[in-house]
Amino acid sequence: MPTAQRTPAVPAASVTESDEVFELAAEVFRVMSAPMRLKIISALCDGERNVSELLERIPTTQPNMSQHLNTLHKAGVIGRRREGVQVYYRLVNDRVVTLCRAVCTQIAIESDLP
Repeated sequence: MPTAQRTPAVPAASVTESDEVFELAAEVFRVMSAPMRLKIISALCDGERNVSELLERIPTTQPNMSQHLNTLHKAGVIGRRREGVQVYYRLVNDRVVTLCRAVCTQIAIESDLP
């Protein structure tokens, strides 16, 4: 009977800085994994907008938009400020914006999309 190969246990002390980098990168990709959130990031690239202005550019329901805005805010991708009854959203994480543009541009080039 063949002996089973065992994978050695990895001690907690061997978690490296690169492991942390991979975890943080995975979190960024998780946040950006929804097309709606990519659309929101794109719509905010040229300036701050409130929910009504975002809904004019991106066809979805207000509750759906709010849910995605909340996810992006919690992840530190966007910031928000209140002015009266309106809440305005803006991009605050340039690394995510750069990554989003790079990936979307490359896909458009490879797919011959506008």
